[in-house]
Amino acid sequence: MPSALVFGAGGQIGQAVCTRLLDAGWQVLGVSRTPRVDAAGIRWLQADLAVGFGITDAVDAVLSCGPLDLFSRWYAGSALAAARVVAFSSTSAAVKQDSPDPAERRLAKLLQDSEASVSASAAQRRAHATVLRPTLVYGAGRDQTLTRIVAIARQMRCFVLPACATGLRQPVHVDDLAAAALAALERPAGQGQVYALPGGESLGYREMVRRTLAVLQPTPRLLVVPTPMFRLALSAAHLTGSMQQASPAVLARMRDDLVFDPGPAQRGLGYAPRAFRPDATMLGG
Repeated sequence: MPSALVFGAGGQIGQAVCTRLLDAGWQVLGVSRTPRVDAAGIRWLQADLAVGFGITDAVDAVLSCGPLDLFSRWYAGSALAAARVVAFSSTSAAVKQDSPDPAERRLAKLLQDSEASVSASAAQRRAHATVLRPTLVYGAGRDQTLTRIVAIARQMRCFVLPACATGLRQPVHVDDLAAAALAALERPAGQGQVYALPGGESLGYREMVRRTLAVLQPTPRLLVVPTPMFRLALSAAHLTGSMQQASPAVLARMRDDLVFDPGPAQRGLGYAPRAFRPDATMLGG
C-alpha cells in the first residue's frame, strides 16, 4: 500500500486531498499545526513548518496543500527522498506579478521562488515534482472570497458590487483540485510540470456573485453601484479599519478577465473540473 505525507492536511484543499488518497488505497500521514485524532488510514503528526519539523518515516509521495513558501524551505533542508512531490501554489503567481500593489508583487515573487525551489530540490533527489496553480477556490466553506461574500450578504441582506466588476472568473471546487493532485501522482505526463487549474466554467464577476448569493434563502439583493461611489465607500471603510482585504488593486482587478487555459492539465492529468453550481454546503451558507 503506497503512503503519502500531506502538509496542510487539515486545510480546505488538504482535507479533500486526504479523502481522495484514502479512497484510492493510500496510507496517509497528515501534518497539522493542531492536534488531531488518528482515523482509519490516516495518522496525524502535529508540526509547524515555521519552526521546523523532522520525519523519519519513508513515504512514496509528499504533497503540500498549505503555505508553499514554508514547505519549499522545509523541503530544501530536509532529507526526505519521496519519489513524487505535488505542491499547490496559486494563479496569483501570474496574476499579481505586475500588480500596482507592492505587497501583491511580493506575494507573486514569493510563490514563483517557492515553486522554483520545490522543483530544484526535487531534481536534486531525482524525484518528480508537479506544481498546481488553482484559480478561485471554493467548496469547503472555508475560502476567503465566495464564502466571505455569503457571510457579508447574510449579515447585510444584500451585497454591493461596483459597476466595473465585469471581469471573467473560473471558480474551482476543492474536490476537483484533489482529483488533479491524485492524477499528478499517478500519471507520468504530469511529472515536472506547472499546471493552472481553473474551474470548468468562465463566467462574469457579477454572474459569479449572483450564483453565490442564490445559496441563501431568501436570496439577498445584489446591488450594482457606480464605481466612484463604491471606491469612496471603500475608502471610508478602510479608515474605520474594515474591509482591509479589499485593496484598490483588488477593486481594479475586478474588471480584468482572470482566465486560464485548462488544456495542459486536461492533457497531462485528465483534468475535468465541474461548472460553477454552488450550494449552501459549499459556501458556509
